[in-house]
Amino acid sequence: MNTYLVGGAVRDRLLGRPVAERDWVVVGATPADLEARGFLPVGKDFPVFLHPQTLEEYALARLERKIAPGYRGFTTLFSPEVTLEQDLARRDLTINAMAQDAAGNIFDPFGGRADLERRLLRHVSPAFAEDPVRILRVARFLARFAPLGFTIAADTFALMRRMVEAGEADALVPERVWRELARALDEPSPRSAIDALRECGALRVVLPELDALFGVPQRPEWHPEVDTGEHIMLALQIAAMRDAPQAVRFAVLVHDLGKALTPRAEWPRHHAHGTLGLPAIEALCARLRVPQEHRELGLLASRFHTYVHRGLELRTSTLLELLEHADAFRRPERFKEFLEACECDARGRGGLADAPYPQRARVEQAFAAARAVALSADERADLAGAAIGERLRSKRLAALNIAVP
Repeated sequence: MNTYLVGGAVRDRLLGRPVAERDWVVVGATPADLEARGFLPVGKDFPVFLHPQTLEEYALARLERKIAPGYRGFTTLFSPEVTLEQDLARRDLTINAMAQDAAGNIFDPFGGRADLERRLLRHVSPAFAEDPVRILRVARFLARFAPLGFTIAADTFALMRRMVEAGEADALVPERVWRELARALDEPSPRSAIDALRECGALRVVLPELDALFGVPQRPEWHPEVDTGEHIMLALQIAAMRDAPQAVRFAVLVHDLGKALTPRAEWPRHHAHGTLGLPAIEALCARLRVPQEHRELGLLASRFHTYVHRGLELRTSTLLELLEHADAFRRPERFKEFLEACECDARGRGGLADAPYPQRARVEQAFAAARAVALSADERADLAGAAIGERLRSKRLAALNIAVP
């Protein structure tokens, strides 16, 4: 029985990056061998075990054979006779198909180390085409490594395009699409993932609402980049540069979906696009089973981002209505994320990444003033029910008239 460190841990060590987690493959063993050593079985489809002390994952070396469409259409074969090279051969990219033994020796049968040096994301074998999830994984790895100069190898990209054309991407299940998309959003260059998916044709399959934004023009006096899809990519990259939370990045991604629904005769204007896009966001979130907090923030950003952009000119009564509609008093942290999404949107325009955005400051000032308002016991004494809320609202509006005239 031989144990090897595999996958991302080996890759990241060679890149000089921190190793977040370690995965192991065991060659020459049976499930009974590992259980006898105290390993805890956790795998459903193939033998995976947790180390009794470290709780790191140890998987028996295995082979996979395609038997049906989609990423679930595999049968897994494992036995003590499966070699390390055979196990590595089933992996997606060469940079993920390396192993390291206890002495530190690197086993690299597919040239992963050379591809690290060449900054290439390259598939291991034609078997890559059997699993459509690998299209999403390559895009996600590009989002992580593009800042280091990595690109997708030409033959790998051509294979991804052929997979989409063959309908493999149609078999992707919603949970897996969201899982890979969410992880790509968290990477340093999320736009690289979206760009790659669009160029190979997968974006129109997994995120048709977003794909439809490319080619939709906007008014150049407000959006020098003109193209709505490009605007979203600029704003998304701003969110990454500002280290915004994942929910904010998602809100930035979907806040302008309504512009794809504007009648062409009205282009480049997009009247009420924030409201127009709400059903599209709902449909996307339902289809991909997006977390509730992401969905709520996306809807909030779509409906009210233009209000914040006009924050310097809004009347105090409108500012208060914005705070109320956004549920800012009960959910101040979400309101902060909403404002962050608005600022990323404002900065995600051609040549305006560093432009001042005083609108946010005025809205924040209004929020601070209104939030500080409370009713004393004497003020509540003769009030009940809705009258309490009306008195509180009146007092908040008076505070706004003083704080943000």
